[in-house]
Amino acid sequence: YELGRPAANTKLGSRLVRRVRCRGGNIKYRALRLDSGNFSWASENVTRKTRVMDVVYNASNNELVRTKTIVKNCIVTIDASPFKLWYKNHYGTELGKPEDKDQKEHEHEAVPKPLLEQFASGRILACVSSRPGQTGRCDGYILEGNELAFYRRRMDKKRRA
Repeated sequence: YELGRPAANTKLGSRLVRRVRCRGGNIKYRALRLDSGNFSWASENVTRKTRVMDVVYNASNNELVRTKTIVKNCIVTIDASPFKLWYKNHYGTELGKPEDKDQKEHEHEAVPKPLLEQFASGRILACVSSRPGQTGRCDGYILEGNELAFYRRRMDKKRRA
């Protein structure tokens, strides 16, 4: 217990990860800087490695947003291109552009409008679900549905204030 170490404060930047020896000889990976991670799109059941572009919201502290510190459960924007490419290869259509009026009905459900708007802008809101200071990775999931609506409302309130 006397080996309490300072927080990792993982920043957004080129990848820098240190190994830390812990009790019992176990190893933790302390990420000091990260710029990419594996993010999953739950409704389509697909995961892709993509670039983290910005930290946009943190429920615990606004200072972490200002300093672009990546922690568990922070909201980040990620690059949409790996998911767009997968969608095009898998379904044969680009996101948001139906090829024919007859082909509007696919065997898969349509992508919701709020998510389509994000794909059009090239940036998707995602939540970090791993602990970068402990595992040395920045993994998470794309926000959809009620969760996306909730965080959008929160960020709009902060912009107005």
